[in-house]
This record gives sequence, structure tokens and C-alpha cells, in this order.
Amino acid sequence: MQLTFLKSKLHQARVTHSELEYEGSCAIDAGLLKAANIQEFEQIQIYNLNNGERFTTYAISAESGSGLISVNGAAAHKANPGDRVIICAYAQLAQNEAVSFKPTLVYLNEANEIIRTSDQIPVQVA
Repeated sequence: MQLTFLKSKLHQARVTHSELEYEGSCAIDAGLLKAANIQEFEQIQIYNLNNGERFTTYAISAESGSGLISVNGAAAHKANPGDRVIICAYAQLAQNEAVSFKPTLVYLNEANEIIRTSDQIPVQVA
């Protein structure tokens, strides 16, 4: 049996560009892609904290160190510059792989700079 797990997350990224007339996808600072263990052309899910939109696209590389997060093509209708988004990638794992698997979680500030990384999410309390 294959199970789907969160593989990678860029938490609270800020959209810097929204390009309708671009060849689709989401351009992400190459340094952030590397830090989050997201490959170029890998499928990603984007969750927009500003408007509740949730959509699927794929990652392409933007200039390393630029902080660029550009939502392109049709998805540009779902995010605007300044919007806060969570960008996630998922992996299919066998049950035996899932036992020891840890995700790569990257937390960003308002300038899309890494403020911390983790491999776990704290338990939510009431």
C-alpha cells in the first residue's frame, strides 16, 4: 500500500510576482527550492492564506537569493503580490518507509528569507 505524506513545505512565503502571460507554473528562488528539497518541475500545492485558494501547479527555478515567488499563467488569478502562501510537495511512501520518514519544513519571513527549518510540526493544543 502507498500512502501520501507531506514531503516539503515553504511556510508563509510571500508572493512577489503574479504573471498571467507567462508559461505557467510557480517560479521559486532556487535557494528556497534546495532548502525545502523541492525539485524543479515537481508538482506542488499552493495554499493562499489571504483568499483561501488552493491549487496545484509545478515548481520552476528562479534566481537564487532573489526571494522570488512568482505565481504564473492561469494560477496568477489565484494569488497576488503580497499574498501569504504555503507551498507544499507530497511523496508516495510504502508503509515501511513512512515509519521513519521526516518532512522538510522551511519557515520564511516577510522577505522570503529562511528563519528556521524543522522536520516536525508541534502538537496542537486546545
